[in-house]
Amino acid sequence: MTIYKFAGFWRRFIAFSIDNTIIIMVFSVLSIIAATAYVFGAISSNSDAWLADLADPTSSLSIMFISCMLYFATILFYFTYFHGTTGRTPGKMLIGLQVVSTDGAPISFGTAFLRAVGYFISFIYFLGFIWAAFDKKKQGWHDKIAGTVVIIREQQNNTAGISISENPD
Repeated sequence: MTIYKFAGFWRRFIAFSIDNTIIIMVFSVLSIIAATAYVFGAISSNSDAWLADLADPTSSLSIMFISCMLYFATILFYFTYFHGTTGRTPGKMLIGLQVVSTDGAPISFGTAFLRAVGYFISFIYFLGFIWAAFDKKKQGWHDKIAGTVVIIREQQNNTAGISISENPD
């Protein structure tokens, strides 16, 4: 039976930073596409009305609110999908981490969704994430909510590479 160590705060922070960078890049591209479609659609129908709509503060606030909701939906989808399928986001894959249940079993999509929602709770004053630095099992609030832990996972495939003996004889 293999025993895996719990992943500490800094490893998890680096993995989360990689994932957040990916999310921001994807969301930025999607936002540019949506904004371009909106502007060209507005220009083709009536060029004066869309400028007045952009100057209206209530219109701007609603666009910002919709953008924030879409960003949160992107975060929920990203973490639910990757954690639900393999327990590993691209950031966790690069750092060698995996999310599993507290008994070591793979997590379901329901648990992955609950954990993703827990990210928003952990984000309050960033305290829920920092909690992992001091917890015995290195669990953040989102882990405690979903009943998960993050482990340091070794490479699955050891066939490629070279094996070097420790004795130079």
